[in-house]
Amino acid sequence: MGRDSVARHNGVGNLPTYQTDYLLDPQTIAPGATGTADGRLFAGAKEVNVVGINFPLVGIGGYNTQLGLNHFDLLIDWGWFYFITKPMFLAMDFFFHLFGNFGLAILMVTVLVKVIFFPLANKSYASMAKMKAVQPQMAALRERYADDRVKQQQALMELYKKEKINPLAGCLPIAIQIPVFFSLYKVLFVTIEMRHAPFFGWIHDLSAPDPTNIFTLFGLIPVDPTIVPVVGHFLHLGIWPLIMGVTMWVQMKLNPAPPDPAQAMIFNWMPVIFTFMLASFPAGLVIYWAWNNSLSVTQQSIIMRRHGAKIELFDNIKALFVKKRTQG
Repeated sequence: MGRDSVARHNGVGNLPTYQTDYLLDPQTIAPGATGTADGRLFAGAKEVNVVGINFPLVGIGGYNTQLGLNHFDLLIDWGWFYFITKPMFLAMDFFFHLFGNFGLAILMVTVLVKVIFFPLANKSYASMAKMKAVQPQMAALRERYADDRVKQQQALMELYKKEKINPLAGCLPIAIQIPVFFSLYKVLFVTIEMRHAPFFGWIHDLSAPDPTNIFTLFGLIPVDPTIVPVVGHFLHLGIWPLIMGVTMWVQMKLNPAPPDPAQAMIFNWMPVIFTFMLASFPAGLVIYWAWNNSLSVTQQSIIMRRHGAKIELFDNIKALFVKKRTQG
């Protein structure tokens, strides 16, 4: 790289012009002598295989290795969490060359992440199974100290300590997938390889939102509800976001309803909120989240059944409809 470089954008009439100044180190040329200057210019798409990528033990050479350049791979903005984003791309690139489809690569990377974090998930779901086993004791303590919240919390913490239960265990599986979700989000946006990468069916670009929309009956109504002022942004809801919302709702119903009505309302509305939030996200992220939810439901059911906890999924769903029928 040169000692200094400046990029400018100027407009000449209606046509934009671009100018880049590149300054090398100064040289002193003696009378009658000659001097040479050697410089390199890269102009092209920032493909990882061309630019290169550095990561311990594994990586992609490209110009960064071939020309012995100094961190030329930083030409691609991997973000502050490059130590997560880079291996995420390398894993997806590996599975892409194996299956020839970036959508399948996302699914396989999700399975790989599940395998890597299985010990933590196993511990978390085992603690949740223990918590379900002591639900009658917890209900009795809440009833006994209904008028004293401080003693109630103290009694519950003593029960958790006695039974070796972590009350925050249920948050661990969600906390694990946050950095994975962020790194996949970054990969979809900064790597050109993911642009216009198809999946199956109607998904022709994993880096773009699901093109279908339930509010137009998936194209049967020739209107664009997204142009509606204020709420138009929320009126784009495709098939994959709906699938993601259903899988998240099923995952929520796998656990007993919280005794606190406020918490129960939050958990009931959370799948709806996330469905609309993720509707405008790249389809690759939504597919990842839906697949991750499905794997989590299967994993949690197996682990909790192994620890003797009753799977209350169908009971919770049935109770929901029975309650509505009773109220009606």
